[in-house]
Amino acid sequence: MKQAGEDQEVRKNRIIIHLDMNAFYCSVHEAEEPGIYKGKPTAVAGSVEQRRGIIVTSSYTARQKGVKTGMTVRQGLQLCPEMILIKPDFELYRKYSRGFMSVASQYTPLLEATSIDECYLDITGSSAFGEPLDIARDIQHRIQTEWNLPCSIGVAPNKLLAKMASDMHKPNGMTVLRIRDVPRLLWHKPCDSLFGIGRKTGEKLKKLNIHTIGQLAAAEEAMLVKHFGVAGSWMKSAAHGYDYSPVNAVREQNKSIGHTTTLPQDVTKRQEAHRILLNLADQTARRMRRQKLVAATIQVVIRKPDMTTVNRSVTLHVPTDTTGEIHLEACKLFDKHWREGDPVRLLGVTLQNLTSRSETAMQLDLFSYEEQPRKEALTRAMDLLRDKFGEDAVLTAGMLGDDPSALIRNKRIRGTSLQTDEHMLYSDE
Repeated sequence: MKQAGEDQEVRKNRIIIHLDMNAFYCSVHEAEEPGIYKGKPTAVAGSVEQRRGIIVTSSYTARQKGVKTGMTVRQGLQLCPEMILIKPDFELYRKYSRGFMSVASQYTPLLEATSIDECYLDITGSSAFGEPLDIARDIQHRIQTEWNLPCSIGVAPNKLLAKMASDMHKPNGMTVLRIRDVPRLLWHKPCDSLFGIGRKTGEKLKKLNIHTIGQLAAAEEAMLVKHFGVAGSWMKSAAHGYDYSPVNAVREQNKSIGHTTTLPQDVTKRQEAHRILLNLADQTARRMRRQKLVAATIQVVIRKPDMTTVNRSVTLHVPTDTTGEIHLEACKLFDKHWREGDPVRLLGVTLQNLTSRSETAMQLDLFSYEEQPRKEALTRAMDLLRDKFGEDAVLTAGMLGDDPSALIRNKRIRGTSLQTDEHMLYSDE
């Protein structure tokens, strides 16, 4: 049996790769049609025809002109009038994602996909394929030649530093980051540039007169714990470059399932918001039922044009997997936390506290226990029809519209900022 000291030694001597595809969505389109897109300023955006959508990502050529993710299409075109706008094709992105991950998985079984365009590899036991840098270069070269995609790679003794390293040189970079490099390369940077520390935490650290990663590394742990709880200990350790989290190749059950949709124009009417929430509830419920799960918590996301965001949730007395119940609760939350007439630019529905349906006690309502089996049978029949003939085979009138929420049933153009059935996150960079 291994002793604790041996386990620490193994963790200390790990070799981790973080593989990050560059401008993934645009790069995929360039790989598919190089004659049209290669070397051109491009952007993937919703509502391309209306010129009112949001830019999901842009090519490096467009970025050099100042185009950034999150801009409106109109703003992007003002900066780069020659930019080519492309409709998203998530079925195509998933194909290329599976392709590059298939290449990477040939070097180790310990591959953890964290999004559609990035993953961690633990190559500690992969010496049969060569030295760590040889493996990294081989993976990068094969992805370029076999899939015509650029990627940046970070090599480090842990996931935290591998992620930080892959961000240092883009596109097509290769960076090694060791613990001893941390003071020289990271300590002068602001705290929120440390992976895992967000803007709000960064602002809170500034109020404590902690502005840089180096100052965070020097801060008293007790003080950090006082202000941030257990996360304070993690932050101090991370500031020194330490991270012991494993590369988890085991697919875990989804902790949440959700969809968000950015709208091409502001929504100001309650009825229209409710219709969009119905489409979101429909598809989140469908995905959950495919995995034979039920949800105890329903969350809505409401974002205004100025990017202020409201996240609110409700926990049900009885878990559910029905579209109707999810939509009803989502609308209640929206009505409670939305002021009449306020413009809405993004809406989302997320199902949380998921458990296996077969292992969850489903209490029947005293007044509807006879109706419940019929409702479940109807839901099953509708799911079977849609599985066989497509998501649009059975729709209610309330689902029809011309905004992006009506399009999420189409896998080819559907995206989500949360999770997919393939357990990937969409976070294109």
